[in-house]
Amino acid sequence: MIDVFRAEWTKIRSVRSTVWTLAVTAVLMLGFSALVSAVAQNMANGPVPGSQVIASSLTGVMLASISMATLGVLVISSEYRTGGIRTSLMAVPQRMRLLTGKIVVFAAVSLVVCLVASVGAVGVALAISQPPSVDMGEVARASLGSGLYLTACGLFGLGLGTLIRHTPGAIVSAISLIMVLPTVATQLPGQWGRTVAEYFTTNAGLLVVSGDSHGSLGPWSGFAVYLAWVAVAMIAGAVLMRRRDA
Repeated sequence: MIDVFRAEWTKIRSVRSTVWTLAVTAVLMLGFSALVSAVAQNMANGPVPGSQVIASSLTGVMLASISMATLGVLVISSEYRTGGIRTSLMAVPQRMRLLTGKIVVFAAVSLVVCLVASVGAVGVALAISQPPSVDMGEVARASLGSGLYLTACGLFGLGLGTLIRHTPGAIVSAISLIMVLPTVATQLPGQWGRTVAEYFTTNAGLLVVSGDSHGSLGPWSGFAVYLAWVAVAMIAGAVLMRRRDA
């Protein structure tokens, strides 16, 4: 597996789209944090509470989640588009080993970049707003939660890319499941509608970013529900990858 990890690391770091997409993720996190924090500071009549500063620092998470999901799609769909997947499968005939290598390397790279971007976003907001007091435990939770959430979004994109194999189709599916359908789900009527909305993809996953609870879900249980959605996409993609021709 070490050789597979090394090969996937070489693929990821040598492709320009990877570097640019990760850079866009970091810029979105830092840029929105600075913009929203500066506006809030200018509009405030007094010191901004630390909890509000932390919340406003992570407003770029939604757009950053799309860039990470797009990167996850490209990690595998680009190989199907160019035919490079055939070369990869010749080098690593065990398809699940190849997919595992992609997942592990992508998750490691994403987690490092997203954690740094999240910490930086919170730091920028604190530097601009300078609240009278800050709960460092909340800072750590928000930073860690944002990094994990964005990494999960990237893995969601990787699962959808493996499942669909067509770059535009997988990206549209990722955007729909991460941004569009969760909002639509909140409009469903009745108790069953509230339950569906509560457990629907990012409605549950974003709780780990905000630190809020919603119904029966808390921050970490909500993130676990989101990981279950990611696992379903990944398992479905793995099954089809074994059965379909390259």
